[in-house]
Amino acid sequence: MEQPHDLTVEAPRAWDRPAVTVPVLVCLSLVGGRFPSFSVEANLWTLGTGGVLIWLGLGNRVPRRPAPDGLGRGAVWWTLPVVVFVVFEGATFVAAAGDDFPTFSRLADPLLEDGLIRSVGWLAWLSAFWGLVRR
Repeated sequence: MEQPHDLTVEAPRAWDRPAVTVPVLVCLSLVGGRFPSFSVEANLWTLGTGGVLIWLGLGNRVPRRPAPDGLGRGAVWWTLPVVVFVVFEGATFVAAAGDDFPTFSRLADPLLEDGLIRSVGWLAWLSAFWGLVRR
């Protein structure tokens, strides 16, 4: 007797569970955090992991989660800090203000000298990228 298709549920793959993906992302971020900022190794690691995630996202190798129907009313308020950040960062970069008015990325450089904080930043970047791959 054949089962109707609307009653079957596809089981998640073993590697697609959070118990597998979270430790993998943590290990990747710990390796990425060990490289000095803006070194050849760090750039190659960034391009390699980003390239693999793009490849996974463009192919049908990862099961997709449904996209949200639309943005809520509160999402408009989040655009204000993003626009302010982009305007300030772009203006200080274009004007080359230097130490008088440094960019946010320049202010973060002393924080990113610590390997643990750099690894946490890597984990945030990889987690956000993985979330985009799953959409």
